[in-house]
Order: sequence, then C-alpha cells, then structure tokens
Amino acid sequence: MDAAALRIRFLDQVNNCPWPYALLLSLGVLTFARFTFKTLVVFLQTFILSGTNLKKFGAKKGAWAVVTGASDGIGREFAIQLGSAGFNVLLVARNSKMLNDVAVEIATRTKSAVETKIYLIDFTQNDDLKYNDLKALLQTLDIGVLVNNVGKSHTMPTYFAETMEQENADIVAINVNATIRITHAVLPGMVQRKRGLILNLGSFAGLVPSPMLATYSGTKAFLATFTSALADEVRSHGIVVQHLNTYFVVSKMSNIRRTSALIPSPASYVRACLSKIGFSCGAALTGRPDTLTAFWSHALVDYAMHVVGLKTQFIVYTHSLHKDIRRRALRKLEREAKKE
Repeated sequence: MDAAALRIRFLDQVNNCPWPYALLLSLGVLTFARFTFKTLVVFLQTFILSGTNLKKFGAKKGAWAVVTGASDGIGREFAIQLGSAGFNVLLVARNSKMLNDVAVEIATRTKSAVETKIYLIDFTQNDDLKYNDLKALLQTLDIGVLVNNVGKSHTMPTYFAETMEQENADIVAINVNATIRITHAVLPGMVQRKRGLILNLGSFAGLVPSPMLATYSGTKAFLATFTSALADEVRSHGIVVQHLNTYFVVSKMSNIRRTSALIPSPASYVRACLSKIGFSCGAALTGRPDTLTAFWSHALVDYAMHVVGLKTQFIVYTHSLHKDIRRRALRKLEREAKKE
C-alpha cells in the first residue's frame, strides 16, 4: 500500500470516529512520531554525525584552552587532546610535578608546536589572592576553550548526617565555587571575541539524585542548571556552553581501574566529547538544554533511563549500590588496619 492510500485510509478512519477518538488517535500518532524522530536524532548524533569543528574556537590560530584539574584522569586527557588539536594550553591544578608531566606530554605529542603554562591553585582554599592572580593571567590570554573539569566526590558513600563538614565544604568549593569563579573570569574575553567553548564536567549523579553522595550529587545537579542558564545568555555571542553528562570513567575519583563497554578510558571519553560538540547525543530524547551525553554507551544508558522512566526506582537502586560500595570499602579499611 503506497503513502497516498495510507493517508486516505487514515482520513477515512478519522471521519468515521467520533471526534474524541479522532483527537486521541491524532495525539497518539503525533507522540509516536515525536518519539521516533528524537530516537533517530539520538542515533545519528551518537554514531554517525560529527560535532562542531574545534577550529571555530581558535584551534591552530593561537587560542588557548584552559583546563582545571588537569593533572590526572579526564582533565589530563582534555589538556593533551586540546593541545594536539592546536590549542595552547593553560594547566590548572595544585600538583606541580604532575602538571609538568602533562606539559611534557603535550610538547612531545605536538613537537613543541603549542605553548603550555601552569598555574598552581588548591581550589579547596577559596584563596582570593590566588583567584585574583589567576584572573589576571586569564585576561592576558586569547582563550578559546574552558574545561571546568576539577571535581571532588566523597571519600566513600556516606549518609549526609554522618559526612564530615569539611568534606562537604571542599566538595562545594571545588565543584561549584571554582566553576563559577573561573567561568566568570574567562567569559568577558569570550564575549568580546565573539567565540568560545565552555565545557562543564557533570555526572549521572546530577541526573539521578544519589543517596549517600548527597552533597556531590547536588553540586552536579547545580552544574546542569547553571550550564543551561548560562548557555542561553551567551549563545548570541557565538559561545557554546555544554554540560557533559558522564557515567563511570576509569579514574581515581571513580576508583575504577579497568575499562569495559560502559566504562571507557579517559582518552576514549574525551575523544568522544570533543567529537560531539554542539550535540546532545543521549540527552536528545528528553531535550535537556545544552547537555551532552557523548560516549556511546553512556548515551544509550541515558536514552534507556528516560524511555523506562521510573526515576524513583533508579534512586532506590543507586542507594542500594552505594550501601554495597560502602560495606566493601569499610571491609578493605579493616583488612589494611590489621596488616599494620
């Protein structure tokens, strides 16, 4: 049966139905069409299409990329891959030796074709003098990309009432205050130059409230909302702001050492993010503004969670998972204590 015949048959069914049924049928067709279209967008963006070219943000044109938490893991990879893409790189963290190692790695891969700088700061200190010095440095650079990667989670899953106050303060200082202050320092220059890319590293813990990681989960939810609000403010200036919705990645923070289909290496994860700039991938189904779930398996998990719904059940599952992680962590501490 061709398309014209199907259309005639559909119209005949509508004409023969009372209007309430016709309305429900029409709504059903529209809902299915909308779902199908968004599913197609998720598939195309995740597996087929390429995102915005980094040259738009000044790659190979003398622009700088600023990466916080650049000494290890995902931050290290962002620094290395942005350097390889042709950005000069400002490495920001507190460990001098590790940052110097990253700078050497960038120079080796790029054959010293790009410049690197290092700025040492401990974000837990909220040191106004250090922030002001960093702001002064940032104002001297043509910054094309800012990666707000620095982050901190809890030592282990812990009920909020039992969490140390200093740990809560450190998480907020690093995950929230550092992002706000550095973004505020970088943004005016981007607005003036009419170009820029800001990537805020998020987490599924901000998507699904995570019992026993309440403070961390709340700060990651903040990043998603902050990103969406800021992105709309600066879109007309040619600036892209995206929240990177991230599942598990091999890193010290996740305490995971082996890769799998669901758990990529930092290199694979960062490569996916930089290849999908401007897209939503797994976040496209729900239309979360300016959120990108870039890595293919993370995108499928994001998609599936929103097809299934039942957010309460995901929270309950997360709570159970964190109870188990805490039990195993405590047993490990007990074994180590007995060895001493």
